[in-house]
Amino acid sequence: MMVKKQLNNNHQNTPRFASHSTLLLFSAAVFAILTTTAAAQPFDYADALAKSLLYFESQRSGRLPYNQRVTWRDNSGLTDGLEQGVDLVGGYYDAGDHVKFGLPMAFTVTMLSWGIIEFHDEIAIAGELEHALEAIKWGTDYFIKAHTSPNVLWAEVGDGDTDHYCWQRPEDMTTSRQAYKIDQSNPGSDLAGETAAAMAAASIVFKKTNPHYSLLLLHHAQELFEFGDKYRRKYDGSVAVVKNYYASVSGYMDELLWAALWLYEATDKEEYLKYVVNNADAFGGIGWAITEFSWDVKYAGVQIMASKLLEKEKHKQHAHILKQYRSKAEYYLCSCLNKNNDTTTNIDRTPGGLLYIRQWNNMQYVTTAAFLLTIYSEFLQDSNQNLHCPAGTVDHEEILSFAKSQVDYVLGSNPMNMSYLVGYGSKYPTKVHHRGSSIVSYRENKGFIGCTQGYDHWYNRAEVNPNVLVGAVVGGPDSEDNFWDQRDNYMQTEACTYNTAPLVGVLAKLLQLEENHELELFASY
Repeated sequence: MMVKKQLNNNHQNTPRFASHSTLLLFSAAVFAILTTTAAAQPFDYADALAKSLLYFESQRSGRLPYNQRVTWRDNSGLTDGLEQGVDLVGGYYDAGDHVKFGLPMAFTVTMLSWGIIEFHDEIAIAGELEHALEAIKWGTDYFIKAHTSPNVLWAEVGDGDTDHYCWQRPEDMTTSRQAYKIDQSNPGSDLAGETAAAMAAASIVFKKTNPHYSLLLLHHAQELFEFGDKYRRKYDGSVAVVKNYYASVSGYMDELLWAALWLYEATDKEEYLKYVVNNADAFGGIGWAITEFSWDVKYAGVQIMASKLLEKEKHKQHAHILKQYRSKAEYYLCSCLNKNNDTTTNIDRTPGGLLYIRQWNNMQYVTTAAFLLTIYSEFLQDSNQNLHCPAGTVDHEEILSFAKSQVDYVLGSNPMNMSYLVGYGSKYPTKVHHRGSSIVSYRENKGFIGCTQGYDHWYNRAEVNPNVLVGAVVGGPDSEDNFWDQRDNYMQTEACTYNTAPLVGVLAKLLQLEENHELELFASY
């Protein structure tokens, strides 16, 4: 604007051709800046952010709203809970099948909420706040339904075994929609804890824009936490059908600490912080040094949240415990950054630089790591600190740069030149392991597709999926950066809601940094 004003002021004293030349020179300078910036930063984070939020609309179960943007989907699961006499319509399918699994669904909502809490302004400036809030509310509306009384939470609708026998669109489902619950006779502290965390985090998100809804979520969160804490047991011991799909390997102690921390963030009640402090040792919060953060293992998230409390004066009385939480958080961060002295404690990387934890759906660990690294980088910047790893000190810029490298790998900066965010860029997986995506849209062809008919006519087709699962993050490449885009290669081509959820906030942050950098370039001319 300053340059433009100068040009206008000079216009009267300058011949017309000279003014025109000046404008041409200015335009050339602007073009040079833009092309240089584009070369240095080839990724359109705004587009990636918008697409990541669109994905959640593809995964919706229930009666779709009037403003549904993913038009190849239609209503599904409209009788969920009917046999049990409870309304369980709604929520999300977690991946390429049609079971509604409570634990990964709740973690998805917690991560979406945490992303908005940390990067609210960045998401709003990008014009995606409304879509982000809708994505969260689609999940929390379902949790409210599923929590039918203080000590009852419906854990799952459908079961993986019968679901996996069929390859159908969700609109055609003929598989079992049996619903399973936890209660005081058959408890599940991990599921109750994660759902409490999701609702507490979401209550913070909606506090200003929808205070009544925020209070309702908080009420459910508190009841669920009490239920999970009072009746302690792993949920897969009560809901046996989940064991082959989402078994709780880490147990329930991390979820109870996680829920208590989110309730403390939502209420500022000392009792929740004391719970985190008093159970720090017994529940493994200051004992477990972990190198993954996932729908199952929450310790790294707990430790990073607890670390951030250390900086506030009112928490000084708990400093000795919070410092131990921080020590474990930094172990996780240093392992991501390859900065632990013992190389066996660092997270492996592919030759192309991607964090690699395990063969099946590795991208989930990449996106959660990028999220934790990004928020810790911001925390260190705000508190004017560095991260002290055994192999050296790391500043906030280096941490964020590494987080960005992981996101950029997902978006296409990798040996395959493949975007693992479906629908983004010019090359992305086209045969995603996803029933609805791989079969002709119900809105185009309402002819019923039977259980095995889907396998016969659609699963084994050589052609690309007829519907693009925009915004889905697939399982990703192997340990050597290789990726086979085949529908039956579910370890690499299946996408999950909890892969994409952590990316939302990080993409908004990277978009803001990119725009600020462009503004600085303009200001320097």
